[in-house]
Amino acid sequence: MNSGEMTTTSDLHVVDTRPLVSPLLLHQELPLDLVALKTVADTRKRIQAILRGEDPRLLVIVGPCSVHDIASARDYARQLEPLRQRYAAQLEVVLRVYFEKPRTTVGWKGLINDPHLDGSYDINTGLRRARSLLLDLAREGMPTATELLDPVVPQYIADLISWTAIGARTTESQTHREMASGLSMPVGYKNGTDGSAKIAIHAMQAASRPHHFLGINRQGQASIVHTTGNPDGHLVLRGGNGCTNYHPEAVEEVAKELVKAGLVDRLMVDCSHDNSKKDFRRQSEVLQAVATQVRQGSTHLMGVMLESHLVEGNQKLPEDLSTLVYGQSITDACIDIETTATLLEDLAAAVASVTLSPIT
Repeated sequence: MNSGEMTTTSDLHVVDTRPLVSPLLLHQELPLDLVALKTVADTRKRIQAILRGEDPRLLVIVGPCSVHDIASARDYARQLEPLRQRYAAQLEVVLRVYFEKPRTTVGWKGLINDPHLDGSYDINTGLRRARSLLLDLAREGMPTATELLDPVVPQYIADLISWTAIGARTTESQTHREMASGLSMPVGYKNGTDGSAKIAIHAMQAASRPHHFLGINRQGQASIVHTTGNPDGHLVLRGGNGCTNYHPEAVEEVAKELVKAGLVDRLMVDCSHDNSKKDFRRQSEVLQAVATQVRQGSTHLMGVMLESHLVEGNQKLPEDLSTLVYGQSITDACIDIETTATLLEDLAAAVASVTLSPIT
């Protein structure tokens, strides 16, 4: 063999591989107890009832665009809890706790992937921090929602999640549709980045059916996964291509598409992203428009999403992490907790205006 000839055809672009903690070990270290189990199971049931129109309240997924600091996430949860209790008769408030971030090109991929914010990619620590936070919140009675991006991650944290999103970039992915078919919680599918609902509708149809695919089991072994299909999917409108789709005409049009596809015509509006023209302050306008539709008797709207943190706006991830502003997003810009409180009050009032009696 000539000295210039290759001696292998594998791992040509792989620098190294590191062992990943098994889901079983992490579950043994941070076990689901009865209090946390009740928080998750009860919230899932209430969300299912809202999705089916059996509960007249609205589901509200609210919180930071992404969690990069466990302390500020806990602080946010403490401030959200009294609002959750105050409007419980009209709203099912669930804390947005996003650990994975899809990137258009490159960038910080989230707490699980890079928990130290320094490019060290200590994923085992990221998984432990994520599960620990979710477990503590569930023990305190605070239900959580997330976006599941990597199909391996659900084995580590899905038992602590009450609602999951499949994002606009991954709704078309067969891998994510298969993954969603085996998830145990309600799943919201965002419309595609082009603004079309067709991709999400196809995803809902696909994920509601059984699948066989490659995955891992609780022991971390490569496995063939067989699912039953997930019946609790719904559409999330987030706009696209610079256009909005939260106004009544768009909602009605999409509802008709859902019925034609044999799906429940109940949907959620994401107040951020293209619906807010990527201006975090305009989330208020979107929510007010949703509240107006609720007051006018729309039966298609079952919830909203808000990107909210302790401090409004966002910041770039600095080299000197000590200069980070506490409680401010390092991904998408967010409204602050004070604005959030006002918006939840307005939305609750809209629900109350058309509800004969509170939910008990």
